[in-house]
Amino acid sequence: MSAHPSPATTLLSALPQTSSGGTPIVRQPCAEICGPLAVLGTDVQVPLASGEKVGYAALDYAASSPALQRVWDDVAAYAPYYGSVHRGAGYLSQLSTDLFEQSRRTVGEFLDLREGDQVVFTRATTDSLNLLAAAVPAGTRVFAFETEHHASLLPWAHAGLDVTYLRAPRSRAEAVAALDAALAEAPEGPKLLCVTGASNVTGELWPVAELTGTAHRHGARVVLDAAQLAPHHRVSVRELDVDWIAFSGHKIYAPFGAGVLAGRADWLDEAEPYLAGGGATRTVAREADGSVAVQWHTGPARHEAGSPNVIGAYAIASACRALTEAGFDALEARERQLVARLTAGLAGIPQVKVLNLFGADSARVGVLSFVVRGWNSSHFSAALSAEYGIGVRDGLFCAHPLVRTLLGDEDVAPSECGAPEPSLPGERSLNAIRVSFGAGTPDEHVDRFLTAVRELVTDGAAWNYRNEGGRCVADSRREG
Repeated sequence: MSAHPSPATTLLSALPQTSSGGTPIVRQPCAEICGPLAVLGTDVQVPLASGEKVGYAALDYAASSPALQRVWDDVAAYAPYYGSVHRGAGYLSQLSTDLFEQSRRTVGEFLDLREGDQVVFTRATTDSLNLLAAAVPAGTRVFAFETEHHASLLPWAHAGLDVTYLRAPRSRAEAVAALDAALAEAPEGPKLLCVTGASNVTGELWPVAELTGTAHRHGARVVLDAAQLAPHHRVSVRELDVDWIAFSGHKIYAPFGAGVLAGRADWLDEAEPYLAGGGATRTVAREADGSVAVQWHTGPARHEAGSPNVIGAYAIASACRALTEAGFDALEARERQLVARLTAGLAGIPQVKVLNLFGADSARVGVLSFVVRGWNSSHFSAALSAEYGIGVRDGLFCAHPLVRTLLGDEDVAPSECGAPEPSLPGERSLNAIRVSFGAGTPDEHVDRFLTAVRELVTDGAAWNYRNEGGRCVADSRREG
């Protein structure tokens, strides 16, 4: 007698045929030179300062990417079947539990994990790295470059660990050499390197495999912050040989509040649970002295206390499947074309300075930061939005040490409005502009952005701007 398929298997087999509106969904792999994967929001009309409306050009993927249409459809199709995860006897609970665990396996396949590695669902990259920081054995020394995002720069000292901060390298070779020297001088004991795969400021790709080989040669483990890498490039934990990897759903087209920490089980199983509560416990019993005795789970459940975010986990799994089916070779090739178009266009504008660590020709994902001489970045970004319908980001991008290093002595113009990132005592205010895109970006958005930059640099803003709650807003049209 054959076994019945699990509820989740039955549902998953049905999802590709139906959308939230009941219409067929056609999944087509990306061609060699492909159009963007379908994302929500490309048809959104936004008002300009003039009162006209224009299609919104979302160029802030590095902060949060839009949702893939595929993810939205899959979540909508599952929503009527939503139920409690783990231990429920009802059909929808069993289905949701199966879907949650199938999502864990899908993410593991997407990351090409090793045998014995585990996937823990978290809230985002920041949560993942704080979880790992809480699980690191006492006495571990952590190494991190000052170029890291705050999510991978700050959790270690916050958890009471000793941290060695390495200065910003100016080449990939210099990064590897600096780590080698620092590890060679480190005292005996457990060691951990935290490194980004792609900078959230410059988009530059870091030499992860070389850094990992150097770290392992000195007996150090490695955690990879892949928040900016996973949405753009195929990531194989097995090939890179990192010990852990962290990324966020909202960076990978799955904005439902979930993230991932994946990798080796030993430190995680030996650590106290990240959160205390239901789901993380095997047994809880009152003792004769009135205390409570707890046996905690091992495995992912140990650090997933509370009701799991099954929709968030399933959304990440859906995005992983969509990117895999589209084909990273084709997606990366198209992105390289857009990056080349963007960098060439900005290079032709003398007033623009692109920020780089490793040089202008560095390989990068679709993330790039720059300043415009004579402009404050907050003012310039506001004009891009109000006069062209283009959404970018300005500031220090939660990577203050890196942006301060990159800006150096750059003359940042005072702003007639807006509130740039806070400066250090005695330091002038600093800020930059970041443009970022991904698999869902139409070519027209990049072209419109370059046109807007040229026109603003040449002609200036068409509107006056005022400060409103620390934000630049268009006030009145300039005369002449």
